[in-house]
Amino acid sequence: MPDAKGATHLDIADDTVAKVQHALLSWFEAAGRRLPWRGATDAYAILVSEVMLQQTQVDRVIPAYHAFLRRFPTFESLAEAPTADVIREWAGMGYNRRALNLQRAAQAVVERHGGELPADPGALRALPGVGEYTANALACFALGQQTAVVDTNVRRVLGRVFHWPSTPSEREAAETARRVLPKGEAWAWNQALMDLGATVCTSRRPTCLLCPLRELCPASGAFEAEPAAIAEGRGAYRPKTERFEGSSRFYRGRVVAHLRGLAAGESCGVDDLGAALKADYSDADATWLRALLEGLARDGLVALHGEGDGARVSLP
Repeated sequence: MPDAKGATHLDIADDTVAKVQHALLSWFEAAGRRLPWRGATDAYAILVSEVMLQQTQVDRVIPAYHAFLRRFPTFESLAEAPTADVIREWAGMGYNRRALNLQRAAQAVVERHGGELPADPGALRALPGVGEYTANALACFALGQQTAVVDTNVRRVLGRVFHWPSTPSEREAAETARRVLPKGEAWAWNQALMDLGATVCTSRRPTCLLCPLRELCPASGAFEAEPAAIAEGRGAYRPKTERFEGSSRFYRGRVVAHLRGLAAGESCGVDDLGAALKADYSDADATWLRALLEGLARDGLVALHGEGDGARVSLP
């Protein structure tokens, strides 16, 4: 029922919440994924993992996480490092602006907060690259706060267990997450929800037979009745989007990848870069390439040196 302010209060029996909490926490203790950052107590290491996980799958993050921490083990070491070195260490992760935001966040922590991750929610959200989700994740996982953390997996699990057959809005999912958060168990509870959504309660073919919440989840009966059914459809038709290969984002990534291959402090000619990007590069592509490089320079990912035929480009 909505209140006078429009908020929706979910009517969940306390004993139901308690059963869900017990079942999920017991399952997580026995079957939760053993991820390297889950054993970390250093707020910096947890920040690194959260930024890496924003748009990259876990199996790709694990080796990059270890390598990044070996190269930049503290807020201070990352804050003081040449940006070009940070971009080089980010190789293989994609979305290179995350590397810049991570370094800028480290610089803000050192300069504004004495090298300690701030506990204030507003101060966390003010860090570069830290939105609502990442701020809540840091508050819970790095600072030990009793905070609900809602990502796509969490929203799916909560929606199926407590809202089925409706799909909760982001606001409703956040309210439900706060409502069912077990006292003193925020860290394990949030991690358990994420694990269940990532491994069992998946978007298209949930494996309800393996789910610890099977007997408590109203969605499980519907999915088990039609085991071959797609749990979540693809949604309404959308026009085809631009192919990644040949897109601006594709070439931006190729530019940064090529510059990573240069020795520290080395630059290359803009035309030489163009020839490395496109086998059929010609003078007709010069305006396109210059615009691409200027955009990368504005984002802080490359540095442009000089004009005209003598122009060169390097990592910042």
